[in-house]
Amino acid sequence: MVSKETLHQIALSESEYDLIVERLGREPSEVELGLFGSLWSEHCGYKHSKILLKRLPSKGRAVLTEVGEENAGAIDIGNDLCLIMKMESHNHPSAIEPFQGAATGVGGIVRDIFAMGAYPIALLNSLRFGPPSESNNRHLLNGVVEGIASYGNCLGIPDVGGEVVFSQSYSENPLVNAMCIGIAQKGKLMGATTGGPGNLVMLVGADTGRDGLHGASGLASQTFESDRELRPTVQVGNPFMEKLLIEACFELVQTDWIVGLQDLGAAGLTSACIECAAKSPYGGINIDISKVPRREQGMTPYEVMLSESQERMLVIVKKQYQSQVKELFDRWDLHSDVIGETTDDGMAIINDGALEVANVPVQILTDPPLYETKCREPGWTKTIQQLDISTIPDIAPAECNNVLLRLLASPNIASKESIYRQYDHQVQTNTVVAPGGDAAVVRIKSTCKGIALTTDGNGRYCYLNPRIGAMIAVAEAARNLTCVGAEPLAITDCLNFGDPEKPDRYYQLKECIEGIADACREFGIPVISGNVSLYNETRGGSIYPTPIIGMVGLISDMRQYCTVGFKEEGDLVYILGEPNAELAGTEYLEVVHDKVLGCPKIDIAMEKRLHECCVELIRQGIIRSAHDCSEGGVAVTLAECCMVSGLGFVADTLDVAGRIDAILFGEAQSRIVVSVSEKMARQMEMITQEKDIPMRKLGNVSKDRLIIAELIDLSVEELVASWKSSPWYLS
Repeated sequence: MVSKETLHQIALSESEYDLIVERLGREPSEVELGLFGSLWSEHCGYKHSKILLKRLPSKGRAVLTEVGEENAGAIDIGNDLCLIMKMESHNHPSAIEPFQGAATGVGGIVRDIFAMGAYPIALLNSLRFGPPSESNNRHLLNGVVEGIASYGNCLGIPDVGGEVVFSQSYSENPLVNAMCIGIAQKGKLMGATTGGPGNLVMLVGADTGRDGLHGASGLASQTFESDRELRPTVQVGNPFMEKLLIEACFELVQTDWIVGLQDLGAAGLTSACIECAAKSPYGGINIDISKVPRREQGMTPYEVMLSESQERMLVIVKKQYQSQVKELFDRWDLHSDVIGETTDDGMAIINDGALEVANVPVQILTDPPLYETKCREPGWTKTIQQLDISTIPDIAPAECNNVLLRLLASPNIASKESIYRQYDHQVQTNTVVAPGGDAAVVRIKSTCKGIALTTDGNGRYCYLNPRIGAMIAVAEAARNLTCVGAEPLAITDCLNFGDPEKPDRYYQLKECIEGIADACREFGIPVISGNVSLYNETRGGSIYPTPIIGMVGLISDMRQYCTVGFKEEGDLVYILGEPNAELAGTEYLEVVHDKVLGCPKIDIAMEKRLHECCVELIRQGIIRSAHDCSEGGVAVTLAECCMVSGLGFVADTLDVAGRIDAILFGEAQSRIVVSVSEKMARQMEMITQEKDIPMRKLGNVSKDRLIIAELIDLSVEELVASWKSSPWYLS
C-alpha cells in the first residue's frame, strides 16, 4: 500500500487508489501509479467537471469536431477552410514563476492548434491579478506580460486582443488564460490517434528533462499554499524550438505520411501516448523509454513518463514513410526518434530497454471516476445580492467630472496600451483591427473574409450571481463581435474556479456552466473547445468564479466592419438597447463606494435582437462607429469613443430621469453606443424598429470636449491624461 503522502503528491485519494487496485486486480507499479495520478487528475480527467460540461451545447451546422475528442475545436468558415480554436489556463505555474508560467502557457496552446494541422494566426489572453497597489501583484503582472510577449513575439504570431482585470480575490491566485486560433484546409485536419496497429511512435523536438514533474496532478489539480516549493513543477520554454516545430509539422500534415499528431503538454508522454491510443478502436501502444533523448542524467522511467518538458510532439508515422518523416525533421534541425509502435490489443506497455515498467489497459487509464459534489449555495449570497440603493448617496452634479476621471484611471478601465504595445500584433500582416477596441479583426488571406476575436468575463458579476454572470459573459463577448460587424460563430471557454470538492464552490461552477449553456442555446453559438481550471484558492480563500469566454465571429466582407471611435464632427450619437439603468456589481460602486453588491440582470432575448440589429446596421453601411457599453457605463463608453478618435461629444440635456450615478455609470446590459450621419439616421431608426430595439439619442459628435448636460465638461486631453495615468503601468 502506498503512503498518504505519495497519493497526495499525485492528487489521488485513498478510495481512488483502492479502485485502481480493484480494476487492475493487483497493486500498480510506481510508473503505473504515476500514469493513473496524471490521467485521473482534474487537469487531464475532468473528474469533477465532465458531467457538468456535457450540458454545454456543442453541436452546430458548421462544427467539425467533437468536444474533448481532439486538441482543439474546428468550425467551417467556407472557402474549403476551417478555423481551429482553443483556450487554456496556466494559472498555478504563473503564480509560482510568472515569466515561464505565462510563456509556456502560450507555447502549449499554440501546439494544440498546429497539432490539428492548422497554422496559428492569432493569440489572445485573459489575465486576472490582485490590486496593482501591492508589490507582489505588480511582480506577477510584469512577469506574465513579459512571458506572453517574449514567447509570442519569438513565434511570429500576433497577439491581437484580450483583457486585464484586477481584484483582491486574485491576489494569490492570478489567472493566465491563453487563446489561439489557426486556419487549416478542411481536408488536412489532423487528429490525435494511433490509427491502428503497426504504425511508428516518433518523438520530435526538445530533449526530456525533469521540468514540469507532477504539473498536471500535483500543481494544476490541487489548491496550493504560497510557501510550498513548487518551482520545479513549472516548465521552461524555448520559443525558437517551437517555431521550428510549427513550420515542420505544418509541412508534414500536407503529406500522407502520418496518421496522428499530438503535443506533449500536461503529463507529457503519459497523456500524449495514452490519449492517442484511446482515440483508436482497440488502440494500444508499446513504447521503450530508453530511446527517449534526455538532457539530464539519471532520470527514472517515472520521471521520463511524467516530465512536462516543452516543445515536444508525438507523431504517429506510417511505417513505410519513416525515412521521409525523419528527413523532413532533420531539414528543420529537429531531433526525432522512434520510441515505439502502435498495437491493437488495448494495452499501454512501457519498457525501459528489456525491463517492463508498466502494462495497463488503456481503457482503465482513461476512465477516471466522475464526481458530482453536493451543491450548496453560499450563505452570504442573498446578503450581497441585496442592494438598497437608497442607502447610497447619489452624485452631486459638481462631482461628476471627478468621478469620471477616477473611473477612467481605475485599473480595470484605464488604457492597457502599456501592456499590449509589448506584443507584436501586426506580424503576419493580417491584423485589421488591433488591440484596444471591442474585438480584434484579422483578415483571412486569399479570401474577402475576416475573423473577429474576443475574450470576456466578469468575475464580480459571477460572484454576485453565478448563472446570470456567466450569461452576461457570453452576451458581452457576442456583443463585442457584433460591434465590429461579425456574426458570432463559436466559443472556447476557460472555467476558473476554486476547490470543486467544497459544496459552495461546486455550486458556483455548476451555476456558471448552466448560465453559459442557457445563453449559448439562446444565441445558437456552440462551445467547441475549452479548459477547466479548478482549485484556484490559497489558505481557504477562493478567486471569484471566473468563466472566460473566447469567441470568434465571421465578417463575410472585409469592407464591412466597424470600430469604436467617432468619425466625423456633427454625427448623431445614439444608444441602442436596454433603456433602464443598473448599478448592481458596477465598477462605479466598487471604486467610489467600495461595495460589491446587487444582482446583475440580462434579457437574453433582447440581447440577441440587439446583436442582429448592430450587424445589420454595419453591413448596410448605416452606422459609422459602434461601442459596447459595459464597465463604467455610458459616460465611460462615450469617453472611450472620444479618446480613440480625438473628437468630442456634446449632449445639451440628459433626456432621462433618475439617479445621476445610475444614468452616467450604471452597467445595464444589452446596450451599444453608435454614431450615424444625419442623413442615415432615419434608416437606422427603421431597422431598430423592425428588430424591436429601443433607441435613444444621446447627442452629437463635437470638436474636442466631452459635455453631458450640466454634469460633465472635460476636454479630450483631460480624459486621455487620466485614462493613461494609472500607477500600475509597466515600466
